[in-house]
Amino acid sequence: MQEKPVVFVVVDPNDDKHVALERALTTARERNPQPKLAVFVAVDGEAVDTRAVNDHLFRDEYWFRDQIRKPIEEAGVEFEITVCWSSDWQAAIIQESKRYNAEMIYLPVHAKTSRRFTFAESKWQVLKHAKCPVVLIRPGAKDRRKVVLATVNYQAKTTQQRQLNRQITERAGYIAECYGAELHLVNAFLDSMLYPDRGQLAKLAEKTGVPTDRIHVKQGYTNEVVAEIAKEINADVVVMGTLNQYGETGSLLRGNTAERVIGSLDIDVMVCNAFTSTAH
Repeated sequence: MQEKPVVFVVVDPNDDKHVALERALTTARERNPQPKLAVFVAVDGEAVDTRAVNDHLFRDEYWFRDQIRKPIEEAGVEFEITVCWSSDWQAAIIQESKRYNAEMIYLPVHAKTSRRFTFAESKWQVLKHAKCPVVLIRPGAKDRRKVVLATVNYQAKTTQQRQLNRQITERAGYIAECYGAELHLVNAFLDSMLYPDRGQLAKLAEKTGVPTDRIHVKQGYTNEVVAEIAKEINADVVVMGTLNQYGETGSLLRGNTAERVIGSLDIDVMVCNAFTSTAH
């Protein structure tokens, strides 16, 4: 008997609303076979006041019963709960999600408090080092998965860039298949000389199985093009990637492409990195 896929869901007990858990339960109902949830309860010490004066850090058995166990049991979803008190929050997530062989990590992010998108360094570490895609779950974002938008780089020149393109399209295709969703691809370019011709688009459509009318190629900055197309097609989730390189070539492109793309969207975003395994 084939094992159930596992979705690794991060719950911060400091939060009043558990958006990642809520989204996991909603999306689990749409899938067959239904995934198992590995619920990981831990406090992000970099993003939260961990002093004893913070009342949100004290949770009793009733909190676990009413806010965690009860909604999962009512949804009829198989689950396990792990409570973590490691100060190395991000490493614990990566380690445990790998132990569960999770197909993806649902990571809650808080609403933007300013025009510039920011979150704790520990969350960037999770994005950079996770062995499976990380889905950033937004408060108030759409909870369905009917339109999936994958961001790809047709102008990829290196082997690593092409490999990441494959990972993004494979993962996006897997998500679309799981939920019976419509799959779209988007590519932004700045130099008009780089615009792919019809032959290239037809070849891409044949290779990915995505019809040409769902392949969106547009000149402009990546974050602006992705946000525009996502709104135009009413996307529910955007799948993007990061090369996860170090040194002068750029780590996660923090403050650059990745952060701008994530910050330009108000929907859930799935991030694949160079370590991400192929779709289950």
